Amino acid sequence: MRKILVLGAGRSSSSLIRYLIGNASAQDWRIAVADLDVAQAASAIGDGSAVAEAVALDAGDPRSRRALIGAHDLVISMLPATMHPDVVRDCLSERRHAITPSYVSDALRAMDPAIREAGLIMLNELGLDPGIDHMSAMRILDRVRGDGGEMIAFESHTGGLVAPESDTNAWGYKFSWNPRNVVLAGQGGAAKYIRDGRVKYVPYHRLFSSAGRVEVPGYGAFDAYANRDSLKYREVYGLEGIPTLLRGTLRRRGFCAAWDVFVRLGCTDDGYPMELPATATWPEYLAAFLSEHGPGSVREGLVQQLGIEPDGPIMMKLEELGLFGKDAIGVAGLSPAATLQHLLEQRWKLMPGDRDMVVMWHHFRYRMNGREHGLQASLVVEGQDAVDTAMARTVGLPVAMAAKLVLNGAISDRGVLLPLSPAIRDPILDELEGYGIVFQEIGETR
Repeated sequence: MRKILVLGAGRSSSSLIRYLIGNASAQDWRIAVADLDVAQAASAIGDGSAVAEAVALDAGDPRSRRALIGAHDLVISMLPATMHPDVVRDCLSERRHAITPSYVSDALRAMDPAIREAGLIMLNELGLDPGIDHMSAMRILDRVRGDGGEMIAFESHTGGLVAPESDTNAWGYKFSWNPRNVVLAGQGGAAKYIRDGRVKYVPYHRLFSSAGRVEVPGYGAFDAYANRDSLKYREVYGLEGIPTLLRGTLRRRGFCAAWDVFVRLGCTDDGYPMELPATATWPEYLAAFLSEHGPGSVREGLVQQLGIEPDGPIMMKLEELGLFGKDAIGVAGLSPAATLQHLLEQRWKLMPGDRDMVVMWHHFRYRMNGREHGLQASLVVEGQDAVDTAMARTVGLPVAMAAKLVLNGAISDRGVLLPLSPAIRDPILDELEGYGIVFQEIGETR
């Protein structure tokens, strides 16, 4: 019997846990799902109690966390990314393999020599983005290069959105993953990419106003803003000399221009608590970020300070959120970002009958046989409901499938790994197709 520990039973864990339970008998697995909210862990397990158990755990308690890790063969951390280094240190100490869906941090990268020496697998960047984006891109890149193609451009964009029939607000957005990550998206340094041989930097205060446009075949146009650091993937993907490389995030058209209002005002700042009472209204929240705007309304002050069209689509989006109404903010002592998040969690909540949608789009350009060619590969997945979401499936299933590879000895590499090698990516991509997670390719000849 092999024992699997899942740390965290949040939004993205449902499909992961369901897969593990569904394969437990055939694979001789026993699963523990640990969460601070043991009722949430039990709910995620559902009727799988014959092979899985819910465990109450404060993941911030080092002694309890390490003891639980030591009692299992493989650890899957679905905790916030900031907690992964502590989990991995415990896995190293207890000689346990680990998988996370998150980006490799500097702290994890620094542990690579010790992890390799211990003969352990620490597999990361294995969700949707990062994850499926890496695996699908590398499969195509290897195929093109194997046929003699020379890559001259690669762009990749992903969005966690809402399905068209559930798109009931002016923003075209509802939360299917951690709301905090959405509110703070793009912070922590300038976005970097390369286009036509020139490195570009986009600081946070210009990120959303600089959004471009991406056309996904069959699904129309989207806003696309650059992810933090595309340049680090030149070496990872074997594209050191490529003139154009860009990774980004997709939103519905018009989202970025409206979100830029919050960025310009300072509403997404998470660095200090606001001195507003819970009884303050949302216009008072906005007014706290406006310079003196005279006797006019907050709406007028906003239009004047930011140069927004008074009756345009941006103001319509802000109006829909209730920012000019009389409702109280309902919280006190939080940062501007956390206060805004409190509002958005109410307004952008997936309702029980709602379905989310994941969209991923790759665009490759390459030279072969004296001609320039292009290739688009797109993935669109819709969820079933507010629990069985497309986001949960595309994040959780690759992680669960990787767990099977690790426990069955199918991965020979050791250390801090990404899912780029054929031994990891190909079995996962092939199995994902059985779950309807399939890329559609369109070739272009110039």
